[in-house]
Amino acid sequence: MAKSRSMKDDRRRAMIWSYFFLCIFVVFFLTPPFYMLLTSFKSNAEIASATSPWWVHAPTLDNYIELLTTETYLTFFRNSAMVSVLVVAITMAISIPAAFALSRMKFWGSGTLATGVFLTYLIPETLLFIPLFQIFVWVTEFTGIELINRWYVLVILYPTLTVPFATWIMIGYFASIPKELDEAALIDGAGYLQILTRIFIPVALPGIIAATIFAFTVSWAQFLYPLAFTTSADQLVLPVGIITTLIRGDVFTWGQIMTGALLGAAPPLIIYAFLMDYYIAGLTAGATKG
Repeated sequence: MAKSRSMKDDRRRAMIWSYFFLCIFVVFFLTPPFYMLLTSFKSNAEIASATSPWWVHAPTLDNYIELLTTETYLTFFRNSAMVSVLVVAITMAISIPAAFALSRMKFWGSGTLATGVFLTYLIPETLLFIPLFQIFVWVTEFTGIELINRWYVLVILYPTLTVPFATWIMIGYFASIPKELDEAALIDGAGYLQILTRIFIPVALPGIIAATIFAFTVSWAQFLYPLAFTTSADQLVLPVGIITTLIRGDVFTWGQIMTGALLGAAPPLIIYAFLMDYYIAGLTAGATKG
């Protein structure tokens, strides 16, 4: 009896401390978005007055109306959407067959190659954008095809970031699927393409969704590559466009900057809200199965 009461007390204390640190975590990470939301409803005059930063005296939607009715901002949003959708499609088209081959079609060096795929993701983009820039300059000089300062150059660049990690996620998920499934399919006369499309893709849907969310988030929020490879206003994507157009010298239009950042964060937030369970399942599959 005394031991049972002691265990209950320990569990209660653990729960109290868990909720305590959870509350600290929530406050720490939600305070900046909350402040951004408040600032987006303020006029420039109220922001400049620097009074009561945590209260809106005269709420206004002018910042939202001005951005959503400005063709430049809509161009940024459209470019980001096109780049993200194309990058996700390219990433999935490459990473799914690659992960299937590395996880199920065992061949000499497959394990080393799988590790190498992930290690390429660990190379920081700050070391890559200068060599990549030189490569695109060389391509332009050799072929006459202009790639620099074109939004579609990002469709070529972003897979260097998304494909390695997405492939690694899919390798872990494919490896967790029982081998009896593909062995039975091979006995029945199915080819590897049929096994991939009819067995592995339906079973590994959570892993595919996790890789898709990752690829979309990276391509939507990427800043360094579009900053280095695009300069014209009609070619910019949202993260760079907001900074370059709403900051003029030492003048910061904070209301519109916060509004643009919130609107830009909305698509990934909506995707995570509806697909979070799949995302967690896909990321943890390799550690919990097989």
